[in-house]
Amino acid sequence: MGDPTAQALCEALRRQDWRTARDVLIPVTDPDHHAFCLWAACRVPNVQDWIGEWLDAEPRSTLPLLVRGTHAVDWAWEARGGASASQTSRAQFREFHLRLALAEECLREVAARDPDDTTARAFLVTTARGLQVDRKESQRRFDEVVARHPWHRLAHVQMLQYRCAKWFGSHEEMFGFARAVAEEAPPGTGLAHLVATAHLEMWLRLPEDEDDQYLEQPEVLDELHLAADRSVRHVEHGRYPGWPAPHNDFAMCFALGGDRPAAAEQFRIIGDLVTRSPWAYLDGDDPGTPFLQWRNWVTGS
Repeated sequence: MGDPTAQALCEALRRQDWRTARDVLIPVTDPDHHAFCLWAACRVPNVQDWIGEWLDAEPRSTLPLLVRGTHAVDWAWEARGGASASQTSRAQFREFHLRLALAEECLREVAARDPDDTTARAFLVTTARGLQVDRKESQRRFDEVVARHPWHRLAHVQMLQYRCAKWFGSHEEMFGFARAVAEEAPPGTGLAHLVATAHLEMWLRLPEDEDDQYLEQPEVLDELHLAADRSVRHVEHGRYPGWPAPHNDFAMCFALGGDRPAAAEQFRIIGDLVTRSPWAYLDGDDPGTPFLQWRNWVTGS
């Protein structure tokens, strides 16, 4: 997403250069930036094949444990695949849970050794879904993060997912959480975009002949505009690490909802920084294609 620190970290991990990766991460003290860098790094392939070298070299450091644990979260979802539970094999689920167990082990150790940590704890909010922990434990994990950093972006995004109907919540619970956060969060956090995420989740659950009509409803568009005013269109909403993500959410909502001027504004800000989510909802193999198609449509190019 155009973040040079995250890019440097990913490049170091691709080269299996843990010393440079360590030196990139150590100066990153902002909790949101730190979590964003690890979120980006967890998509680098083959890290699990060599990360043991770093663990052996620096056994007292929590950084190699954190890299291994956060990477194992995405590694686990890679094993599971993106299909529904009914279309996922037992072998896939078995590997999914094995990798999640590795992630939990590493992340819990980081949290135990570093009382001020927020990144490991935020990723434990993600593993809560995969391991199907109960609502009380999921809330406890989330509370552990926000007690240290109240508006932690990644933790809030992951908690919203837990509360979706497709996981362990409901539409009412999802919207209740998103709206409460949007009302209370400072505009600079961008967290009002959770309202857009919630509407996209609702859109995703509807039949094809009803989904776009849902986003076209005046009351839905009105709420999206209000949420945009409280986040991506607010003067305090800057270009923090990961800033393209909420803009992509709003761009898709406004485009599918037929509000071309509002969508065009978001596409202009995004430029070419397309994010996999939410465009993978339209094309899981090539999210960039629907992004370009809708951008061309709303901008008339």
